[in-house]
Amino acid sequence: MRHSKRDAAELLPLTPAIFHILLTLCDGGKHGYAIMREVESRSAGGVRIGPGTLYRSIQKMLDDGLVKETVERPNTENHDERRRYYEMTDFGRAVAAAEAQRLAEIVREAQAKKLLPRLRST
Repeated sequence: MRHSKRDAAELLPLTPAIFHILLTLCDGGKHGYAIMREVESRSAGGVRIGPGTLYRSIQKMLDDGLVKETVERPNTENHDERRRYYEMTDFGRAVAAAEAQRLAEIVREAQAKKLLPRLRST
């Protein structure tokens, strides 16, 4: 299935689970359990993605061309051959960037409505 000609905006808005998974995969390929742990850690426990949501989301992301299963495996002692590793595709990165931009525009609107303070640039 080729996705190179698709517009990233076609898939917006992303579900929170899919956006969190893409954010996690920005740094490189990971297996499902590592994705769940990183999402929870990055959100200080505020976001938890259970196995059902994770693997349904990953299947949708595979179907949409946002991620791919990778054959590369880490060179670590606790590596398990049974685990599947996923990495973001170029199209997945474009979709994640488009979603981040969409969310940034919503935050700017909330700031304009004085629901959020404006952040100062350093």
